[in-house]
Amino acid sequence: MIARISRDTALVCGFLALVAALWFRTLAASLGVIGGGLLIGLSFWAIRGSIEAFVGLRSGGETQGRSNRFHLVKFFTRHAMLVLAAYGMMVRLQLDPVAMLVGVTSLGVAVAVEAVRSLRWRRFP
Repeated sequence: MIARISRDTALVCGFLALVAALWFRTLAASLGVIGGGLLIGLSFWAIRGSIEAFVGLRSGGETQGRSNRFHLVKFFTRHAMLVLAAYGMMVRLQLDPVAMLVGVTSLGVAVAVEAVRSLRWRRFP
């Protein structure tokens, strides 16, 4: 399911970038949407890494020897990288923040599509 959501997020982000390019007739809007999609991808990577580390720590897996502090520092470092990426996109690359927000919502749209898919299959086996 995670792979489908990742794929759908990329597809939705590409579709929204195309719509933004056609609607505003500028490349800047579509680049903003793609930048937002990259931010949500980076955020997904940060959260997924933290969850995998937490599950590995609790299940006694390979990360048992590492302390909780290390994982906490890693969590905040990943989110600091996310903040720096957003800053760089908005200030240095001058991408439109509203277009970036549209790109970030591509994950929400992909999750909604997956929810509708799962309801459809459960209702009609």
